[in-house]
Amino acid sequence: MKIIAPTIHNMPWQEPEKKPVDAPVWRYRENPVIGRNPIKGVSRIFNSAVVPFEDGFIGVFRGEQVNGVPYIYMGRSQDGIHWDFQEEKIHFVDEKGQEFMPKYAYDPRLVKVEDTYYVIWCQDFYGAAIGMAKTTDFKRFERLENPFLPFNRNAVLFPRKINGNFVMLSRPSDSGHTPFGDIFLSESPDLVYWGKHRHVMEKGEEWWQVLKIGGGAAPIETDEGWLLFYHGVTGTCNGYVYSIGGAILDIDQPSIVKYRCENFLLTPEEWYEERGFVPNVCFPCATVCDPKDGRIAIYYGAADSYIGLAFTRADEISAYIKEHNRLTESDREIGMR
Repeated sequence: MKIIAPTIHNMPWQEPEKKPVDAPVWRYRENPVIGRNPIKGVSRIFNSAVVPFEDGFIGVFRGEQVNGVPYIYMGRSQDGIHWDFQEEKIHFVDEKGQEFMPKYAYDPRLVKVEDTYYVIWCQDFYGAAIGMAKTTDFKRFERLENPFLPFNRNAVLFPRKINGNFVMLSRPSDSGHTPFGDIFLSESPDLVYWGKHRHVMEKGEEWWQVLKIGGGAAPIETDEGWLLFYHGVTGTCNGYVYSIGGAILDIDQPSIVKYRCENFLLTPEEWYEERGFVPNVCFPCATVCDPKDGRIAIYYGAADSYIGLAFTRADEISAYIKEHNRLTESDREIGMR
């Protein structure tokens, strides 16, 4: 598998101490990379997104304020591991430059499409819905039209237009912590009007993703299709458990799933994943990739309290997904009924 993306010269990376027993994904040994009380007024940072920017990295971070309300903060890093945060939450404006702030904002994704960076998050729109903004310099963040009606979560853009349109994954839901949910796809020519809605993936038959699934990091373009890291959820007598799964979508019609791994790639095992504000959570939100040698760094939220970092290689993860491929009937469909 060959990654199609710009080269990164200062890729965050750590070789495994020993070969993984199952999925070829291993954790950064100094995890978590972001711990508790990272900045004044914020008790926890998790479920956040990172992209290369200038000579380092920049990110949008879910910061749980000390009053319990989540908001989005910005951070910078030279190596993608050690972060400096702005104490002020990101201030959004409308197209006229007037302040236009959501009541709350959480689980942001950050995706570059052409020359613009897009922030996508969950917010109040008379119910949980998707919010969006754009920036070119990380100084001015202009709010865009909310793409969908409530209720919806876990939205992320593809990193380039497909057949001339912006394409976004999302997970329609209800007003609470939904005990159901599949991944859908929508297209837009202008980020205002959205349509051509397609079903992409349904929850799996495997226990780790039997309750619901949702989009994670922005899909990675490869010569074999779009490599997708998503989250799958199961219910237990001790609450929900969130794990990371993997799939490969068709490059031209990404509502068609080519391969989908029946096994989780990462599941809560370490203390920072099992213990926290919401225990037993591994929630992928971003990847950083080096196309030269196929290295992939995965940023994920851990127990709604920390940010963890994990690694894999494109060839190895592609081979593992194919070896353990198990598609549902709807995965093979174009997603239109």
